[in-house]
Amino acid sequence: MSGGGQDHRKQPPAPARPSACCNPVKKPGPVSMDHVLSALRETKEERDTRIRSLFSFFDAANLGYLDYAQIEAGLSALQIPAEYKYAKDLLRVCDANKDGRVDYQEFRRYMDAKELELYRIFQAIDVEHNGCILPEELWDALVKAGIEIDDDELASFVEHVDKDNNGIITFEEWRDFFLLYPHEATIENIYQYWERVYLVDIGEHAVIPAGISKHVHASKYLIAGGVAGAASRTATAPLDRLKVVLQVQTTRASIVPAVKNIWNEGGFVAFFRGNGLNVVKVAPESAIKFYTYELLKNFIGDLKGEDKGDIGTSGRLVAGGLAGAVAQTAIYPMDLVKTRLQTHVCEAGKVPNLGKLSKDIWVQEGPRAFYRGLVPSLLGIIPYAGIDLAAYETLKDMSRTYILHDGEEPGPLVQLGCGTISGALGATCVYPLQVIRTRMQAQRHNASAAYSGMSDVFWRTFQHEGLRGFYKGLFPNLLKVVPAASITYLVYETMKKSLDLD
Repeated sequence: MSGGGQDHRKQPPAPARPSACCNPVKKPGPVSMDHVLSALRETKEERDTRIRSLFSFFDAANLGYLDYAQIEAGLSALQIPAEYKYAKDLLRVCDANKDGRVDYQEFRRYMDAKELELYRIFQAIDVEHNGCILPEELWDALVKAGIEIDDDELASFVEHVDKDNNGIITFEEWRDFFLLYPHEATIENIYQYWERVYLVDIGEHAVIPAGISKHVHASKYLIAGGVAGAASRTATAPLDRLKVVLQVQTTRASIVPAVKNIWNEGGFVAFFRGNGLNVVKVAPESAIKFYTYELLKNFIGDLKGEDKGDIGTSGRLVAGGLAGAVAQTAIYPMDLVKTRLQTHVCEAGKVPNLGKLSKDIWVQEGPRAFYRGLVPSLLGIIPYAGIDLAAYETLKDMSRTYILHDGEEPGPLVQLGCGTISGALGATCVYPLQVIRTRMQAQRHNASAAYSGMSDVFWRTFQHEGLRGFYKGLFPNLLKVVPAASITYLVYETMKKSLDLD
Protein backbone atom coordinates (compact mmCIF):
# COMPACT_ATOMS: atom_id res chain seq x y z
CA MET A 1 0.00 0.00 0.00
CA SER A 2 2.84 2.41 0.74
CA GLY A 3 4.73 3.83 -2.22
CA GLY A 4 8.34 4.73 -2.90
CA GLY A 5 9.66 1.99 -0.61
CA GLN A 6 8.69 3.95 2.50
CA ASP A 7 6.54 2.59 5.31
CA HIS A 8 3.96 5.20 6.28
CA ARG A 9 2.38 3.02 8.94
CA LYS A 10 5.06 3.17 11.61
CA GLN A 11 4.20 6.60 12.98
CA PRO A 12 0.83 8.32 13.42
CA PRO A 13 0.09 11.44 11.39
CA ALA A 14 1.04 14.87 12.67
CA PRO A 15 -1.46 16.00 15.33
CA ALA A 16 -4.30 18.23 14.18
CA ARG A 17 -5.62 21.02 16.35
CA PRO A 18 -9.23 20.81 17.52
CA SER A 19 -11.52 23.25 15.75
CA ALA A 20 -13.85 25.71 17.41
CA CYS A 21 -16.73 23.70 15.89
CA CYS A 22 -15.94 20.73 18.14
CA ASN A 23 -18.64 20.18 20.73
CA PRO A 24 -17.40 18.20 23.75
CA VAL A 25 -20.20 16.66 25.81
CA LYS A 26 -19.61 16.83 29.55
CA LYS A 27 -22.76 14.98 30.68
CA PRO A 28 -21.95 12.22 33.21
CA GLY A 29 -23.39 8.71 33.27
CA PRO A 30 -23.98 6.04 30.58
CA VAL A 31 -24.49 7.11 26.97
CA SER A 32 -28.08 8.20 26.40
CA MET A 33 -30.07 10.15 23.85
CA ASP A 34 -29.34 13.31 25.89
CA HIS A 35 -25.66 12.89 25.04
CA VAL A 36 -26.55 12.54 21.34
CA LEU A 37 -28.71 15.67 21.42
CA SER A 38 -25.95 17.64 23.13
CA ALA A 39 -23.34 16.46 20.63
CA LEU A 40 -25.61 17.54 17.75
CA ARG A 41 -26.65 20.81 19.44
CA GLU A 42 -30.20 19.70 18.77
CA THR A 43 -33.41 19.79 20.81
CA LYS A 44 -35.69 16.78 21.07
CA GLU A 45 -38.28 18.55 18.91
CA GLU A 46 -35.69 19.41 16.24
CA ARG A 47 -34.54 15.81 16.18
CA ASP A 48 -38.12 14.55 15.86
CA THR A 49 -38.64 16.89 12.91
CA ARG A 50 -35.38 15.77 11.27
CA ILE A 51 -36.23 12.06 11.53
CA ARG A 52 -39.79 12.63 10.32
CA SER A 53 -38.44 14.59 7.35
CA LEU A 54 -36.03 11.77 6.48
CA PHE A 55 -38.86 9.21 6.64
CA SER A 56 -40.98 11.43 4.37
CA PHE A 57 -38.05 11.75 1.98
CA PHE A 58 -38.01 7.97 1.54
CA ASP A 59 -41.83 7.76 1.56
CA ALA A 60 -42.13 9.86 -1.59
CA ALA A 61 -45.48 8.24 -2.47
CA ASN A 62 -46.86 9.17 0.96
CA LEU A 63 -47.93 5.57 1.70
CA GLY A 64 -47.14 5.77 5.39
CA TYR A 65 -44.57 2.98 5.19
CA LEU A 66 -41.36 2.07 3.38
CA ASP A 67 -40.79 -1.04 1.31
CA TYR A 68 -37.72 -2.27 -0.53
CA ALA A 69 -38.49 -0.24 -3.67
CA GLN A 70 -38.86 3.00 -1.71
CA ILE A 71 -35.67 2.42 0.27
CA GLU A 72 -33.80 1.61 -2.95
CA ALA A 73 -35.16 4.75 -4.63
CA GLY A 74 -34.35 6.89 -1.59
CA LEU A 75 -30.74 5.70 -1.46
CA SER A 76 -30.45 6.39 -5.19
CA ALA A 77 -31.80 9.90 -4.64
CA LEU A 78 -29.06 10.38 -2.07
CA GLN A 79 -26.60 9.57 -4.90
CA ILE A 80 -25.35 6.38 -3.29
CA PRO A 81 -24.20 4.10 -6.18
CA ALA A 82 -26.48 1.09 -6.64
CA GLU A 83 -23.74 -1.47 -6.05
CA TYR A 84 -22.85 0.12 -2.70
CA LYS A 85 -26.31 0.42 -1.23
CA TYR A 86 -27.58 -1.73 1.60
CA ALA A 87 -31.28 -1.46 0.80
CA LYS A 88 -32.05 -5.11 1.52
CA ASP A 89 -30.12 -5.11 4.80
CA LEU A 90 -31.59 -1.75 5.83
CA LEU A 91 -35.10 -3.10 5.28
CA ARG A 92 -34.31 -6.28 7.25
CA VAL A 93 -32.86 -4.38 10.21
CA CYS A 94 -35.67 -1.80 10.38
CA ASP A 95 -38.55 -4.23 9.77
CA ALA A 96 -39.05 -5.48 13.33
CA ASN A 97 -42.31 -7.37 12.66
CA LYS A 98 -41.01 -8.94 9.43
CA ASP A 99 -43.99 -7.89 7.29
CA GLY A 100 -41.82 -6.50 4.49
CA ARG A 101 -42.70 -2.91 5.37
CA VAL A 102 -41.18 -0.29 7.67
CA ASP A 103 -43.60 2.05 9.38
CA TYR A 104 -42.53 5.28 11.06
CA GLN A 105 -42.19 3.74 14.53
CA GLU A 106 -39.90 0.99 13.21
CA PHE A 107 -37.89 3.60 11.30
CA ARG A 108 -37.66 5.75 14.45
CA ARG A 109 -36.45 2.82 16.57
CA TYR A 110 -33.71 2.13 14.03
CA MET A 111 -32.64 5.80 14.05
CA ASP A 112 -32.54 5.90 17.85
CA ALA A 113 -30.46 2.73 18.09
CA LYS A 114 -28.14 3.69 15.23
CA GLU A 115 -27.39 7.19 16.54
CA LEU A 116 -26.63 5.80 20.00
CA GLU A 117 -24.39 3.14 18.45
CA LEU A 118 -22.55 5.70 16.32
CA TYR A 119 -22.11 8.01 19.30
CA ARG A 120 -20.59 5.24 21.42
CA ILE A 121 -17.95 4.39 18.82
CA PHE A 122 -17.39 8.11 18.16
CA GLN A 123 -16.67 8.58 21.86
CA ALA A 124 -14.37 5.53 21.89
CA ILE A 125 -12.29 6.98 19.04
CA ASP A 126 -12.33 10.51 20.47
CA VAL A 127 -9.87 9.67 23.25
CA GLU A 128 -9.20 13.34 24.02
CA HIS A 129 -12.96 13.88 24.51
CA ASN A 130 -12.90 17.23 22.74
CA GLY A 131 -16.06 16.52 20.75
CA CYS A 132 -14.43 15.69 17.41
CA ILE A 133 -12.27 12.96 15.91
CA LEU A 134 -8.75 14.02 14.99
CA PRO A 135 -6.86 12.18 12.23
CA GLU A 136 -4.33 10.77 14.70
CA GLU A 137 -7.17 9.41 16.88
CA LEU A 138 -8.73 7.69 13.89
CA TRP A 139 -5.31 6.30 12.92
CA ASP A 140 -4.80 4.90 16.44
CA ALA A 141 -8.25 3.25 16.41
CA LEU A 142 -7.57 1.59 13.06
CA VAL A 143 -4.16 0.31 14.18
CA LYS A 144 -5.65 -1.14 17.38
CA ALA A 145 -8.21 -2.96 15.22
CA GLY A 146 -5.38 -4.50 13.18
CA ILE A 147 -6.02 -2.36 10.08
CA GLU A 148 -2.97 -1.22 8.17
CA ILE A 149 -3.46 2.16 6.52
CA ASP A 150 -1.04 4.74 5.14
CA ASP A 151 -1.16 8.53 5.36
CA ASP A 152 -2.82 9.01 1.97
CA GLU A 153 -5.62 6.56 2.77
CA LEU A 154 -6.15 8.16 6.17
CA ALA A 155 -6.37 11.61 4.58
CA SER A 156 -8.88 10.27 2.05
CA PHE A 157 -10.94 8.63 4.82
CA VAL A 158 -11.15 11.92 6.74
CA GLU A 159 -11.89 13.85 3.54
CA HIS A 160 -14.89 11.68 2.69
CA VAL A 161 -16.48 12.06 6.14
CA ASP A 162 -15.40 15.67 6.80
CA LYS A 163 -18.03 17.68 4.92
CA ASP A 164 -16.64 21.13 5.70
CA ASN A 165 -13.04 20.09 4.90
CA ASN A 166 -11.54 21.47 8.11
CA GLY A 167 -9.46 18.35 8.78
CA ILE A 168 -11.50 16.96 11.67
CA ILE A 169 -14.72 14.94 12.01
CA THR A 170 -17.59 16.19 14.16
CA PHE A 171 -20.28 13.85 15.43
CA GLU A 172 -22.79 15.37 13.02
CA GLU A 173 -20.51 14.54 10.07
CA TRP A 174 -19.84 11.07 11.49
CA ARG A 175 -23.57 10.44 11.92
CA ASP A 176 -24.50 11.68 8.45
CA PHE A 177 -21.94 9.45 6.76
CA PHE A 178 -22.90 6.22 8.58
CA LEU A 179 -26.57 6.72 9.53
CA LEU A 180 -27.94 4.50 6.74
CA TYR A 181 -25.27 1.81 7.19
CA PRO A 182 -27.35 -1.05 8.66
CA HIS A 183 -24.54 -3.26 9.95
CA GLU A 184 -22.96 -3.03 13.38
CA ALA A 185 -20.78 0.05 13.72
CA THR A 186 -17.39 -1.47 14.54
CA ILE A 187 -14.18 0.17 13.40
CA GLU A 188 -13.54 -2.77 11.04
CA ASN A 189 -17.00 -2.52 9.42
CA ILE A 190 -16.75 1.24 9.17
CA TYR A 191 -13.41 1.00 7.37
CA GLN A 192 -14.77 -1.62 4.96
CA TYR A 193 -17.77 0.59 4.21
CA TRP A 194 -15.57 3.60 3.51
CA GLU A 195 -13.13 1.50 1.49
CA ARG A 196 -15.86 0.44 -0.92
CA VAL A 197 -17.18 3.96 -1.39
CA TYR A 198 -13.57 5.14 -1.77
CA LEU A 199 -12.97 2.71 -4.63
CA VAL A 200 -16.05 3.97 -6.44
CA ASP A 201 -15.26 7.63 -5.88
CA ILE A 202 -11.87 7.42 -7.53
CA GLY A 203 -13.21 5.34 -10.40
CA GLU A 204 -11.16 2.22 -9.81
CA HIS A 205 -12.21 -1.29 -10.63
CA ALA A 206 -12.86 -3.44 -7.58
CA VAL A 207 -9.84 -5.48 -6.49
CA ILE A 208 -8.87 -7.41 -3.38
CA PRO A 209 -8.74 -4.55 -0.84
CA ALA A 210 -5.38 -3.67 0.65
CA GLY A 211 -6.63 -2.71 4.11
CA ILE A 212 -8.71 -4.80 6.49
CA SER A 213 -9.82 -7.14 3.70
CA LYS A 214 -6.20 -8.21 3.35
CA HIS A 215 -6.66 -9.92 6.73
CA VAL A 216 -3.89 -8.64 8.93
CA HIS A 217 -5.20 -11.26 11.39
CA ALA A 218 -4.70 -14.11 8.91
CA SER A 219 -3.20 -16.34 11.62
CA LYS A 220 -6.43 -16.11 13.61
CA TYR A 221 -8.41 -17.49 10.67
CA LEU A 222 -5.90 -20.34 10.37
CA ILE A 223 -6.22 -21.14 14.08
CA ALA A 224 -10.03 -21.04 13.97
CA GLY A 225 -10.24 -23.37 10.97
CA GLY A 226 -7.61 -25.77 12.29
CA VAL A 227 -9.16 -26.15 15.73
CA ALA A 228 -12.62 -26.66 14.22
CA GLY A 229 -11.45 -29.34 11.81
CA ALA A 230 -9.38 -31.25 14.37
CA ALA A 231 -12.25 -31.29 16.88
CA SER A 232 -14.80 -32.62 14.40
CA ARG A 233 -12.62 -35.39 12.95
CA THR A 234 -11.54 -36.69 16.34
CA ALA A 235 -15.15 -36.90 17.51
CA THR A 236 -16.20 -38.90 14.44
CA ALA A 237 -13.08 -41.06 13.88
CA PRO A 238 -14.82 -44.46 14.50
CA LEU A 239 -17.47 -43.70 11.87
CA ASP A 240 -14.80 -42.60 9.41
CA ARG A 241 -12.92 -45.89 9.78
CA LEU A 242 -16.15 -47.87 9.32
CA LYS A 243 -17.06 -45.86 6.22
CA VAL A 244 -13.68 -46.45 4.54
CA VAL A 245 -13.76 -50.19 5.29
CA LEU A 246 -17.21 -50.50 3.69
CA GLN A 247 -16.29 -48.40 0.65
CA VAL A 248 -13.47 -50.70 -0.45
CA GLN A 249 -15.44 -53.93 -0.12
CA THR A 250 -16.31 -55.22 -3.59
CA THR A 251 -18.47 -58.05 -2.24
CA ARG A 252 -21.66 -57.63 -0.23
CA ALA A 253 -20.97 -55.04 2.47
CA SER A 254 -22.79 -55.10 5.80
CA ILE A 255 -22.27 -52.83 8.77
CA VAL A 256 -22.44 -55.36 11.60
CA PRO A 257 -19.78 -57.78 10.21
CA ALA A 258 -17.55 -54.80 9.40
CA VAL A 259 -17.84 -53.50 12.96
CA LYS A 260 -16.97 -56.97 14.33
CA ASN A 261 -13.92 -57.24 12.09
CA ILE A 262 -12.62 -53.84 13.19
CA TRP A 263 -13.18 -54.77 16.84
CA ASN A 264 -11.32 -58.06 16.39
CA GLU A 265 -8.32 -56.17 15.01
CA GLY A 266 -7.67 -54.38 18.28
CA GLY A 267 -10.79 -53.55 20.24
CA PHE A 268 -12.00 -49.99 20.72
CA VAL A 269 -8.65 -48.49 19.75
CA ALA A 270 -8.90 -50.07 16.29
CA PHE A 271 -11.77 -47.71 15.42
CA PHE A 272 -9.34 -44.81 15.77
CA ARG A 273 -6.68 -46.19 13.42
CA GLY A 274 -5.49 -43.34 11.24
CA ASN A 275 -7.01 -40.69 13.49
CA GLY A 276 -3.64 -39.21 14.43
CA LEU A 277 -2.80 -38.65 10.76
CA ASN A 278 -6.35 -37.49 10.18
CA VAL A 279 -5.96 -34.75 12.78
CA VAL A 280 -2.56 -33.76 11.42
CA LYS A 281 -3.97 -33.46 7.90
CA VAL A 282 -7.30 -31.90 8.72
CA ALA A 283 -5.86 -29.00 10.70
CA PRO A 284 -4.09 -27.45 7.69
CA GLU A 285 -6.87 -28.64 5.35
CA SER A 286 -9.62 -26.89 7.32
CA ALA A 287 -7.49 -23.83 7.94
CA ILE A 288 -6.56 -23.47 4.26
CA LYS A 289 -10.16 -24.07 3.17
CA PHE A 290 -11.74 -21.54 5.47
CA TYR A 291 -9.03 -18.90 5.09
CA THR A 292 -9.11 -19.20 1.30
CA TYR A 293 -12.89 -19.00 1.42
CA GLU A 294 -12.74 -15.74 3.42
CA LEU A 295 -10.31 -14.26 0.89
CA LEU A 296 -12.40 -15.38 -2.08
CA LYS A 297 -15.55 -13.94 -0.50
CA ASN A 298 -13.81 -10.58 -0.26
CA PHE A 299 -12.58 -10.84 -3.85
CA ILE A 300 -15.96 -11.85 -5.26
CA GLY A 301 -17.73 -9.23 -3.17
CA ASP A 302 -15.50 -6.47 -4.52
CA LEU A 303 -15.74 -7.88 -8.04
CA LYS A 304 -19.54 -7.71 -7.86
CA GLY A 305 -19.57 -4.49 -5.85
CA GLU A 306 -21.26 -6.17 -2.89
CA ASP A 307 -20.51 -6.78 0.76
CA LYS A 308 -18.51 -9.95 1.41
CA GLY A 309 -21.41 -11.29 3.49
CA ASP A 310 -23.86 -10.72 0.63
CA ILE A 311 -22.18 -12.25 -2.44
CA GLY A 312 -25.17 -14.49 -3.21
CA THR A 313 -25.48 -18.25 -3.58
CA SER A 314 -23.48 -18.44 -6.82
CA GLY A 315 -20.64 -16.48 -5.25
CA ARG A 316 -20.63 -18.80 -2.25
CA LEU A 317 -20.55 -21.86 -4.50
CA VAL A 318 -17.55 -20.54 -6.43
CA ALA A 319 -15.70 -19.46 -3.30
CA GLY A 320 -16.47 -22.67 -1.41
CA GLY A 321 -15.61 -24.94 -4.32
CA LEU A 322 -12.29 -23.30 -5.11
CA ALA A 323 -11.32 -23.14 -1.45
CA GLY A 324 -12.06 -26.85 -1.08
CA ALA A 325 -10.03 -27.72 -4.18
CA VAL A 326 -7.00 -25.76 -3.01
CA ALA A 327 -7.10 -27.35 0.44
CA GLN A 328 -7.62 -30.90 -0.83
CA THR A 329 -4.76 -30.70 -3.32
CA ALA A 330 -2.40 -29.41 -0.65
CA ILE A 331 -2.98 -32.30 1.78
CA TYR A 332 -3.83 -35.13 -0.64
CA PRO A 333 -0.73 -37.31 -0.04
CA MET A 334 -1.60 -37.47 3.68
CA ASP A 335 -5.17 -38.44 2.80
CA LEU A 336 -3.96 -41.33 0.64
CA VAL A 337 -1.63 -42.63 3.38
CA LYS A 338 -4.51 -42.41 5.89
CA THR A 339 -6.71 -44.52 3.61
CA ARG A 340 -3.97 -47.13 3.17
CA LEU A 341 -3.50 -47.24 6.94
CA GLN A 342 -7.23 -47.69 7.60
CA THR A 343 -7.66 -50.45 4.97
CA HIS A 344 -4.45 -52.35 5.71
CA VAL A 345 -5.14 -55.96 6.65
CA CYS A 346 -3.42 -56.57 9.99
CA GLU A 347 -1.51 -59.76 10.63
CA ALA A 348 -1.87 -60.89 14.26
CA GLY A 349 -3.26 -57.48 15.15
CA LYS A 350 -0.04 -55.70 14.18
CA VAL A 351 -0.70 -52.16 12.90
CA PRO A 352 1.67 -51.04 10.12
CA ASN A 353 4.27 -48.39 10.86
CA LEU A 354 3.31 -45.07 9.31
CA GLY A 355 6.84 -44.23 8.19
CA LYS A 356 7.42 -47.66 6.63
CA LEU A 357 4.04 -47.56 4.89
CA SER A 358 4.84 -44.18 3.33
CA LYS A 359 8.31 -45.32 2.30
CA ASP A 360 6.95 -48.48 0.67
CA ILE A 361 4.51 -46.43 -1.41
CA TRP A 362 7.32 -44.12 -2.55
CA VAL A 363 9.77 -46.94 -3.37
CA GLN A 364 7.43 -49.56 -4.81
CA GLU A 365 4.84 -47.37 -6.57
CA GLY A 366 6.60 -44.06 -7.12
CA PRO A 367 5.78 -40.49 -6.07
CA ARG A 368 2.77 -40.30 -8.40
CA ALA A 369 1.07 -42.96 -6.30
CA PHE A 370 0.49 -40.38 -3.56
CA TYR A 371 -1.95 -38.62 -5.92
CA ARG A 372 -3.95 -41.66 -7.02
CA GLY A 373 -7.64 -40.69 -6.97
CA LEU A 374 -6.96 -36.94 -6.97
CA VAL A 375 -9.21 -36.29 -9.99
CA PRO A 376 -12.40 -37.82 -8.50
CA SER A 377 -11.40 -36.24 -5.19
CA LEU A 378 -11.36 -32.78 -6.78
CA LEU A 379 -14.53 -33.49 -8.73
CA GLY A 380 -16.15 -34.34 -5.41
CA ILE A 381 -14.64 -31.71 -3.16
CA ILE A 382 -15.58 -28.76 -5.34
CA PRO A 383 -19.35 -29.37 -5.29
CA TYR A 384 -19.22 -30.69 -1.71
CA ALA A 385 -17.41 -27.66 -0.34
CA GLY A 386 -19.57 -25.36 -2.43
CA ILE A 387 -22.90 -26.92 -1.47
CA ASP A 388 -21.87 -27.34 2.17
CA LEU A 389 -20.63 -23.80 2.76
CA ALA A 390 -23.27 -22.13 0.58
CA ALA A 391 -26.13 -24.03 2.22
CA TYR A 392 -24.77 -23.26 5.69
CA GLU A 393 -24.54 -19.52 5.16
CA THR A 394 -27.85 -19.41 3.28
CA LEU A 395 -29.57 -21.26 6.12
CA LYS A 396 -27.96 -18.88 8.61
CA ASP A 397 -29.30 -15.91 6.66
CA MET A 398 -32.74 -17.51 6.54
CA SER A 399 -32.66 -18.07 10.29
CA ARG A 400 -32.04 -14.36 10.81
CA THR A 401 -35.03 -13.52 8.63
CA TYR A 402 -37.60 -16.13 9.67
CA ILE A 403 -36.59 -17.47 13.09
CA LEU A 404 -34.70 -14.78 14.97
CA HIS A 405 -35.94 -11.32 15.86
CA ASP A 406 -34.63 -7.78 16.15
CA GLY A 407 -31.42 -8.46 14.26
CA GLU A 408 -30.28 -11.30 16.57
CA GLU A 409 -27.33 -13.42 15.53
CA PRO A 410 -27.87 -17.20 15.25
CA GLY A 411 -27.01 -18.99 18.48
CA PRO A 412 -25.19 -22.34 18.85
CA LEU A 413 -28.31 -24.49 18.35
CA VAL A 414 -29.29 -22.70 15.13
CA GLN A 415 -25.71 -22.96 13.88
CA LEU A 416 -25.70 -26.68 14.72
CA GLY A 417 -28.89 -27.23 12.72
CA CYS A 418 -27.57 -25.29 9.74
CA GLY A 419 -24.31 -27.26 9.77
CA THR A 420 -26.13 -30.58 10.03
CA ILE A 421 -28.34 -29.96 7.00
CA SER A 422 -25.58 -28.46 4.85
CA GLY A 423 -23.13 -31.26 5.66
CA ALA A 424 -25.61 -34.04 4.94
CA LEU A 425 -26.69 -32.44 1.66
CA GLY A 426 -23.15 -31.95 0.41
CA ALA A 427 -22.00 -35.46 1.35
CA THR A 428 -24.95 -37.23 -0.28
CA CYS A 429 -24.56 -35.36 -3.57
CA VAL A 430 -20.93 -36.37 -4.11
CA TYR A 431 -20.79 -39.77 -2.39
CA PRO A 432 -20.28 -41.91 -5.54
CA LEU A 433 -17.11 -39.92 -6.31
CA GLN A 434 -15.91 -40.56 -2.75
CA VAL A 435 -16.27 -44.32 -3.28
CA ILE A 436 -14.28 -44.15 -6.54
CA ARG A 437 -11.56 -42.05 -4.88
CA THR A 438 -11.24 -44.37 -1.87
CA ARG A 439 -10.95 -47.47 -4.03
CA MET A 440 -8.21 -45.87 -6.13
CA GLN A 441 -6.38 -44.77 -2.98
CA ALA A 442 -6.59 -48.14 -1.24
CA GLN A 443 -5.45 -50.33 -4.14
CA ARG A 444 -1.74 -50.71 -4.79
CA HIS A 445 -0.86 -49.71 -8.34
CA ASN A 446 1.17 -52.88 -8.95
CA ALA A 447 -1.43 -55.23 -7.47
CA SER A 448 -3.11 -57.83 -9.61
CA ALA A 449 -6.28 -56.56 -11.32
CA ALA A 450 -5.44 -53.02 -10.26
CA TYR A 451 -7.68 -50.23 -11.48
CA SER A 452 -6.28 -48.41 -14.50
CA GLY A 453 -8.04 -45.15 -13.71
CA MET A 454 -11.21 -43.43 -12.61
CA SER A 455 -13.33 -44.67 -15.50
CA ASP A 456 -12.15 -48.25 -14.88
CA VAL A 457 -13.28 -48.05 -11.25
CA PHE A 458 -16.63 -46.67 -12.36
CA TRP A 459 -17.39 -49.37 -14.95
CA ARG A 460 -16.15 -52.31 -12.87
CA THR A 461 -18.13 -51.15 -9.85
CA PHE A 462 -21.25 -50.64 -11.95
CA GLN A 463 -20.93 -54.02 -13.71
CA HIS A 464 -20.29 -56.12 -10.59
CA GLU A 465 -22.13 -54.22 -7.87
CA GLY A 466 -24.69 -52.05 -9.64
CA LEU A 467 -25.70 -48.58 -8.49
CA ARG A 468 -25.71 -49.75 -4.87
CA GLY A 469 -21.97 -50.21 -5.09
CA PHE A 470 -21.51 -46.45 -5.34
CA TYR A 471 -23.30 -45.94 -2.03
CA LYS A 472 -21.53 -48.49 0.17
CA GLY A 473 -20.84 -46.93 3.55
CA LEU A 474 -23.28 -44.06 2.96
CA PHE A 475 -25.11 -44.61 6.25
CA PRO A 476 -22.05 -44.36 8.53
CA ASN A 477 -20.83 -41.55 6.30
CA LEU A 478 -24.01 -39.58 6.95
CA LEU A 479 -23.73 -40.36 10.64
CA LYS A 480 -20.17 -39.05 10.45
CA VAL A 481 -20.76 -36.02 8.28
CA VAL A 482 -23.73 -34.66 10.21
CA PRO A 483 -21.90 -34.18 13.53
CA ALA A 484 -18.57 -33.48 11.80
CA ALA A 485 -19.95 -30.61 9.74
CA SER A 486 -21.96 -29.30 12.65
CA ILE A 487 -19.05 -29.36 15.08
CA THR A 488 -16.70 -27.85 12.50
CA TYR A 489 -18.88 -24.84 11.83
CA LEU A 490 -19.97 -24.42 15.44
CA VAL A 491 -16.37 -24.42 16.70
CA TYR A 492 -15.30 -22.20 13.80
CA GLU A 493 -17.97 -19.59 14.55
CA THR A 494 -17.13 -19.71 18.27
CA MET A 495 -13.41 -19.35 17.54
CA LYS A 496 -14.05 -16.40 15.22
CA LYS A 497 -15.96 -14.60 17.94
CA SER A 498 -13.38 -15.41 20.63
CA LEU A 499 -10.60 -14.19 18.32
CA ASP A 500 -12.56 -11.02 17.43
CA LEU A 501 -12.91 -11.97 13.76
CA ASP A 502 -16.65 -11.23 13.54
